[in-house]
Amino acid sequence: MITTGQLMPTLNRVLSFDREIDRFMNLNGQRFFVPSLDVVERPDAYLISAELPGVDPSMVDISFENNTLTLRGTKQPSLRREENEELRVYTAERRSGEFERAVRLPEYVEGDKIEATYAHGVLTITVPKTAAARPRRIEIKP
Repeated sequence: MITTGQLMPTLNRVLSFDREIDRFMNLNGQRFFVPSLDVVERPDAYLISAELPGVDPSMVDISFENNTLTLRGTKQPSLRREENEELRVYTAERRSGEFERAVRLPEYVEGDKIEATYAHGVLTITVPKTAAARPRRIEIKP
């Protein structure tokens, strides 16, 4: 059984490592936002889901070139300060800034039929497969 006393040194190392990552990612006062992605293959299409909480869909650009789907955009800061306003921040953990993610897809997709939807902070992109890439059952003739 692990006691709280044994867990604390490990937790402190994890928190220290997390602070170092934050420091590294906060170069030149810029904070980076990296959306989490899920890429799933269905028999008829690839689904790419990106977590974009608080991002205005009009601030997202989706492009498809050479079988690479690229998401680019900007997540605005959640904390905004008016001019001459004193603001005391106790914790600011929500990331903001420009982002870019790219997903390389197999050759057999229909790039001209890609669709995107946005709901509840999740961008879902559907990339249909070509008919040649879809599994099909072949009947055996008697």
